[in-house]
Amino acid sequence: NVCYRPYFEVLKQFPELKTAAHFSGPLLEWLKQNQPDYLKMLRTMVQAGQLEILSGGFYEPLLSTLPEEDAIGQIRMMNQFIETEFGKKPRGLWLAERIWSPDIPRIIAKSGIQYTIVDDTHFYYSGLEEKQIQGYYITERLGHPLFVFPISKQLRYGIPFKMPEETLAALRRAKDELGFTGMTYADDGEKFGSWPETFQWVYNENWLKNFFTAIRDNQDWVETLTFSEYIDRHPPTGRVYLPMASYDEMMEWSLPTNAAYKFKWLKEELQSKDVAEERYKLFLRGGQWDNFLTKYEESNLLHKKMLHVSRKVQQLSLKDQQSSGALKELYQGQCNCAQWHGMFGGLYLNYLRHALYQHLLKAESIADEISGHEFSADTFDYNLDGKDEVLISNPKMNATMAPAYGGALLEIDYRPHSFNLSNVLKRREEIYHKTIMEAQHSENHGENQPQSIHDRVVFKEQDLHSKIFFDRFERYSFLDHFMGQDTSLETFKQCRYEEEGDFVDQPYETESSHRAEKNFTLSLKRTGRVTQQGNSHKVKIEKQFIFSTTDAGLHAHYTIKNESAVALNLWWGVEFNFTLLAGDAEDRYYICPGRSLDSNRLISEGALEDVDNFAMQDDWHKFQLALGFSPAVSLWRFPVETISQSEGGFERTYQGSCLLAHRRLTLQPGQSAEQNFTLKIFPSA
Repeated sequence: NVCYRPYFEVLKQFPELKTAAHFSGPLLEWLKQNQPDYLKMLRTMVQAGQLEILSGGFYEPLLSTLPEEDAIGQIRMMNQFIETEFGKKPRGLWLAERIWSPDIPRIIAKSGIQYTIVDDTHFYYSGLEEKQIQGYYITERLGHPLFVFPISKQLRYGIPFKMPEETLAALRRAKDELGFTGMTYADDGEKFGSWPETFQWVYNENWLKNFFTAIRDNQDWVETLTFSEYIDRHPPTGRVYLPMASYDEMMEWSLPTNAAYKFKWLKEELQSKDVAEERYKLFLRGGQWDNFLTKYEESNLLHKKMLHVSRKVQQLSLKDQQSSGALKELYQGQCNCAQWHGMFGGLYLNYLRHALYQHLLKAESIADEISGHEFSADTFDYNLDGKDEVLISNPKMNATMAPAYGGALLEIDYRPHSFNLSNVLKRREEIYHKTIMEAQHSENHGENQPQSIHDRVVFKEQDLHSKIFFDRFERYSFLDHFMGQDTSLETFKQCRYEEEGDFVDQPYETESSHRAEKNFTLSLKRTGRVTQQGNSHKVKIEKQFIFSTTDAGLHAHYTIKNESAVALNLWWGVEFNFTLLAGDAEDRYYICPGRSLDSNRLISEGALEDVDNFAMQDDWHKFQLALGFSPAVSLWRFPVETISQSEGGFERTYQGSCLLAHRRLTLQPGQSAEQNFTLKIFPSA
């Protein structure tokens, strides 16, 4: 009601103007269920020839990141929906986030689609000049042809933020000076009412109505056409082969932070020297979307989980895939929104990541049930880092161990609720954190016209700059620390403590793995170093994990041995990171039997002594994650919170809870200490 409906209600008043639109599958499903009159209005416009509906991957995936059969399946699913609901078979496709790879033409052509739309950026990177980037081009991959329209960045940045006459001036220049016969505008519909401040500007102040009026009043030289109409009237401008690319901003966002700083400084240097953008934009580009899989390990894990589940689903018969719902759950788990981060929350929004994991875990459970899977323990390179992980799975739990990364528990899923309890995002430096530090106390004066979200500096709460911390390690569990004597809860929380050991993220050797009737045992060991006062000492950790073949849980037995020639005073701790999503909700909380906590909310922090049992309770989903310690330990807890940007401003987001079970050990040469942990997940009333 603030964007999609009012836009088309205004457009209906101008029947001589034509356009195209793409709606994601989730939105179409929601509209069909909740606002069928809206779809009826769109169908009427389609039948009248005023509107063309574009296809796409149904659940808005990035096609280049999917197995080919999934990509084609998602497009065909959308094609069928459009033909059924709107009465016309789609000829074109909206490429999510305009993520282009050389294989895209083959995938799209196999799906029965004739054209797509990407940014003019892609064409510049192919060596074309401004005067050449008009109309549409033809490309191909291994003989599979595809028409491609270039989106004008000038129009994309101007609409709806500039006055209508400015856009008309840009169109006049394109026609008279550049000789264009066709120019493409395509962008997020949310710009027309959903982005901050735009509803007032676009509708209450009549920008959209004035814009359509201006176009209609200049029809002697400006005509709006659907893409299909333009193809039917005009031949391709030429042939082109596009490199891997997306829009400018996406390619900058995908850069590692240090590289992003350098990229920004270089652009600013060129601008300060009055070097025209036309001279360098052909050659100066950011990264590519796939960089997100290295920039954020959490994005990589989501992607590799999807590939793992896709393989399981594709092994089913086509009938079982469709009738069981496994294929739909898989497709829903392929939505791109939670896999990257730029101007919007994306990856930083824990509920988006959770939704993807939830769908993927549901798909996996369906596939396992059909195939008769009961228990497995597989060793292979799951996350594609060149090192083997161990995946343990039974009907109630998935557990992924990473021997090469601290012998850590990388992921644990509670399958009855399709819940990844390890879905905790690492706190890392982002290029905009510098903006937060500089602008926290500055005033943000409004203007009559709305600003693009790229230009706004808004804080959702005060003093965010004081809450920015960066993690040295991934937020896994069973991570082994040896802390300096000056470490406190606060310095550990802020990652400003001294780490004396080299165990946290270093490789453990797999000593043995063994399957018995009721359990699976994985034994890991590492001989590492603990450095104190400049002296390096040899310390050995052995940890044996015993996983149930039927229940959601494990037992871990630790042995810490002093293999140096001197007595050592060690402060040893084991770190756990788990999430129940809502940090400040009354139905998600800590339980410490026999203890009274100052606050039991997951967003709380505190220190406890002599703890032998501790739990995280989820009354919403009705399950509990319980930890046991023998002997008893000291326990620190604090929330893992990130500071990130979104279209609404800079915000703090709860990602999960960190628990540190720690003991002070005095070990003579050759002496060992032992510790037992239990982890159980079970239903609760």
